[in-house]
Amino acid sequence: MQKMADSETVQIYGVTWSKWSAALSRRFDILVAIVLFLAVLSAFHLHFMLLAGDWDFWIDWKDRQWWPTLTPIVAITFPAALQYVFWEKFRLPIGATFGIVCLLIGEWLARAGGFYLWSDFPFSLIWPATLIPGAIVLDTVLLLTGNFLLTAIVGGMGFGLIFYAENWPMLAAYRLPMEVMNSMVSVGDYIGYAFTRTATPEYSRLIERGTLRTFGGHSAAIAAFFSGFACVLMYLLWWYIGMFLARVVWVPNKLKTLMGFKKDARPASEVVVV
Repeated sequence: MQKMADSETVQIYGVTWSKWSAALSRRFDILVAIVLFLAVLSAFHLHFMLLAGDWDFWIDWKDRQWWPTLTPIVAITFPAALQYVFWEKFRLPIGATFGIVCLLIGEWLARAGGFYLWSDFPFSLIWPATLIPGAIVLDTVLLLTGNFLLTAIVGGMGFGLIFYAENWPMLAAYRLPMEVMNSMVSVGDYIGYAFTRTATPEYSRLIERGTLRTFGGHSAAIAAFFSGFACVLMYLLWWYIGMFLARVVWVPNKLKTLMGFKKDARPASEVVVV
């Protein structure tokens, strides 16, 4: 009987579980992971598309000023909040990479399904920027330092600085000049001219506008440094947002008597925050 009882239990972190309970716990963990993945994917993708969507969506919107400035500032938000949760609660330095991978999967699903298969736009017009190298920088700095302030300063600055460089291998071919009807345009601009988009009329396109060239004419470099500085501040803000949303709070259930439970003996105003 003792052997049979031992064969039906399992030790997990010093706690004895029945094999049925351990299997149920694993299935529940998998379910929570799937729900978390889908929730982060949906929320982050919606957030990113509303704030930096057009600049990152179309190849002729990927300029040297607005695209490298806005995209990292908007993209560092969810990774910063997720880093707090993964690092402070689980000691896992993967929060930023997890968030960015969720975002990229959502972007590729939307563009492949809604714009390539449904609307016949080519991938050369709608490919999303990569942000994984910047996310790896954030996670690496947090792993090596264990300090969110140093991660904000070093990792946040790096996240903004390397964005244009990490996308340049994909973008360079669309910067080549070509002649079309006696006018010189870039390959990316010509692709945009060839595929009309009624939802984004040309007069609303905001690219290559600004005064960044007054700083020596290097607009992409200045945009990258400004984006890095803004990423430092945005990282700190969203780290505290993640801290606020990850609190564990117990509040009395004032309707429990209607559900058949006994009235709580504790004061109704008692709130325990961990």
